[in-house]
Amino acid sequence: MREETLIDNVTKEERKLFKYIVASTFFFFVGTVHGVLQILPPIRAYLDSIGSPYGGPGHMIDPLAHAHINVIGGVVLLCMAVSYYLVPRLTGVKLYSTRLINYTFWFTALGITGFYSTLLGFGIVEGNLLLAGQTEQLEVVHSYYKPTIAIVSFIMGMGFWIFFANVFMTAKKVYRTWREEN
Repeated sequence: MREETLIDNVTKEERKLFKYIVASTFFFFVGTVHGVLQILPPIRAYLDSIGSPYGGPGHMIDPLAHAHINVIGGVVLLCMAVSYYLVPRLTGVKLYSTRLINYTFWFTALGITGFYSTLLGFGIVEGNLLLAGQTEQLEVVHSYYKPTIAIVSFIMGMGFWIFFANVFMTAKKVYRTWREEN
């Protein structure tokens, strides 16, 4: 008798959700490390000196990057996985598209990674320029920040919009199915 390694009632589509759990956990891990680091006295002093949390480049690092990696990376990605898992179970109707599960994940995860990295990277670069008194360079660096943050935000937004479309199209399918049953 072979040893069972997979639960027999887990579908192929449900297995696609495991990467959401791993990524969510990873993003939470990064966010908690970020949170611990930003309260260490030398790092806190640096962040405060460049405007954290109220303005200046410091606000890109704390609270923006820290909040986004935790909330969007940790919580939202987990909520997407739970929604994709529960909707078919609660309604008895398959998701509109199982292919969109992967698109949702990759666009969202890549967008989160890019968004966090952009906020953190540009916050540090601009903060160092500010501290070095090279304020004339801030506009040059910021001119790169704007298109970069727009691109990664768009990528992350695509993940969200694909998720919304998949759930709303599934809801339409559920409504039709339930209406035909009654």
